[in-house]
Amino acid sequence: MRLRQFWALATTVALVQGGAAFADVTVSHSNSPAMGLAEQVSSLMGVEHATIRALGQNTLSAVAQGKAPSKPAKATAPAATTLRYDDAYLAALPAPSGDLEWQCLRTALYFEARGESLKGQFAVAEVILNRVDNPAYPHSVCGVVNQGGRGGCQFSFNCDGIKDVMREKGAADRAGRIARLMLDGAPRALTDGATHFHTNAVRPRWAHRFPRTASIGAHLFYRQP
Repeated sequence: MRLRQFWALATTVALVQGGAAFADVTVSHSNSPAMGLAEQVSSLMGVEHATIRALGQNTLSAVAQGKAPSKPAKATAPAATTLRYDDAYLAALPAPSGDLEWQCLRTALYFEARGESLKGQFAVAEVILNRVDNPAYPHSVCGVVNQGGRGGCQFSFNCDGIKDVMREKGAADRAGRIARLMLDGAPRALTDGATHFHTNAVRPRWAHRFPRTASIGAHLFYRQP
């Protein structure tokens, strides 16, 4: 780049970066009726020298290479991570979607807990994900949900002989939203690491051996010792 071109470009960059302060000084001096042409040129050059000296080395290097220096990116606010157990919060979220793992969790929540409160449904999701993290169980949501054992199923809807069709659209949408939140890392704050649950209507043999961690709606929650 020729020296004159460099000087002109650097001055332009400086004026843009410096804002109105440098520009006002230049215009006011060049328009002064009391100054001769030589004095006006000298004044302009003095302002340009001072302006360019105010630029940093990185900016001058970028100008010398013919690159316009980029403006620093504006900081963005961090995404909210607060989980609220209410329908208005869920409804404000984007429409849920996902892979097979999401489908399996959504299905389990619908058939195992759709009659429960929001907290009750989130709690069942916690149990499933706690099992995924436990080496004693399959290491995927679908593996946990579809696991058998002792001639039956770990989750009763898989063994009740009824075709699994989600006919209640509202309940299916809610289950999908809960599943999406939990798979995306929402806090598991309801069941204290529970790996088991049952309704108040039954009393399985293992219940007296496992520490109870929570009681939410019609479900009691336990953690495997």
